[in-house]
Amino acid sequence: MALHNDLGKEGEKIARQYLEDQGYEVLDENWTHGKAEIDLIVYKNGIMVFVEVKSRSSVAFGEPEDFVHKAKEVQMELAANAYIDIMNHQNDIRFDIIAITFTKNKNYNLNHIEDAFWPED
Repeated sequence: MALHNDLGKEGEKIARQYLEDQGYEVLDENWTHGKAEIDLIVYKNGIMVFVEVKSRSSVAFGEPEDFVHKAKEVQMELAANAYIDIMNHQNDIRFDIIAITFTKNKNYNLNHIEDAFWPED
């Protein structure tokens, strides 16, 4: 597996543990709908949260969250709508980003950005 894939999988593992530690219930991981994938779908206090996890080994080219582009937001919205329909979720939703920057010695910095974006209608 390519190094960037390993980094992404490690980031998703860290993000999942972080969310569980914060009291979120993990509903799904790497959920796909068509070409769209949502890294984590979690639930807390009646809110269903769709999470994009971005991991980087450096911020030389920008923060990890800077790499969540409009096209990804649109794809997440499409997938989220399908998931909401399947689960018959009637309450609030939110789109978050968890940005992880790995440092030397396998340490990392984690930034949880709540309400990171809201796809346009």
